[in-house]
Amino acid sequence: MGNRMSVTTLRYGYAETPLGQLHYADAGAGEPVVLLHQTPRSLDEFREVQPLLAGKRRAIAMDMYGFGMSAKPSAGPQTIEQYASGVIALADVLGLERFALVGHHTGMFVASEVAAAVPDRVTAAVLSAGEYADEEFRTETTRQMADGGYDENGMDLAVDVVTPLEDGEHLKQLWAKRHTIYPKGRPDLLDRFIRDALAPGVDPAEGHLACARYVMEERVGLVTAPLLFLAATEDPVSYPHTGKVAAAYPRAKSVQVVEIEGGRIPLMEQKAGEVVSAIDAFFDSVGI
Repeated sequence: MGNRMSVTTLRYGYAETPLGQLHYADAGAGEPVVLLHQTPRSLDEFREVQPLLAGKRRAIAMDMYGFGMSAKPSAGPQTIEQYASGVIALADVLGLERFALVGHHTGMFVASEVAAAVPDRVTAAVLSAGEYADEEFRTETTRQMADGGYDENGMDLAVDVVTPLEDGEHLKQLWAKRHTIYPKGRPDLLDRFIRDALAPGVDPAEGHLACARYVMEERVGLVTAPLLFLAATEDPVSYPHTGKVAAAYPRAKSVQVVEIEGGRIPLMEQKAGEVVSAIDAFFDSVGI
C-alpha cells in the first residue's frame, strides 16, 4: 500500500470535576503535557501543535475553566487562580500525578500559577509570550482596558472589548481590534479567534482582567520547575517583557529562553513546527 503518513488521533472528552465539566482533547502517550490557551481562545489554539507534541509525549489540550465548552464561573470577577484550579481539577480526574505545562499568553499566567500552587506535581513548564504581572502591569492593564485607545503599533489597547450592537457591527470591531497584531494573509486565524470569542458564556474581557488582577510577584518564588520562555519577536504585547519575566523566578531549577523569529500573537497556530521543536528540545534537556 506504500508509505502512509501516520495521523494522530485526538480523543475528546469531558471531565467531571467539582467546578463542573471541563472539555479536553487527549493525544499520544508517555509523559503528560497540559496545554493552556490565551484569552478568549479554546483548545483549538493548539490544533497544529498538539499532534506534533503527541509524537513523543501525551499532549492534553483543555478549554480552560471559563472558556470554550468548559464550565464557567457562576459569578464575580474571574481570576488566574480560578483558571489554575481548573487545570489541577482536570489533572486529578485524568489521574496525572505529575505533568508538564505549556501556556500561551493568559495560559502562561495560568501555567505559572499551577507551578506555584502544586510545585511537587509540575515537572517542567513552557511559558510562552510572557509578561510579569506586578503592580505596574496591573495598573497599566486595567487602565488600558478601561480607556482604550491605540499604541504605537496601531493595536487597540482595549482588545477584545466590544459592546454588542443590533446590526452586528461589534463582530467587525472584534476582528479589527486584532487585525493589526495577526499575520498578514491569515484571515483563517481571525476566524478561529472570533468563533472562540463568541462561545456561550465567554466574556473575552474577563480573561484579560484576570491577568490584571493577578499578584504574580507573590507567586513566582514558589515555582521550582525548570522553565522555558518562548518569545515571539513580532508580538508587540509580550516580546518587550521577555527579559523581565524570565528573570522573575528565583527558585526555578533552570531557565531557558528561545526566540521564535517572526512569531506574532497567534504563535501556536502560526509557527507550530518551530514551537514544537523548541519545546521538544527543552523537555529532552530536562528529562521529561
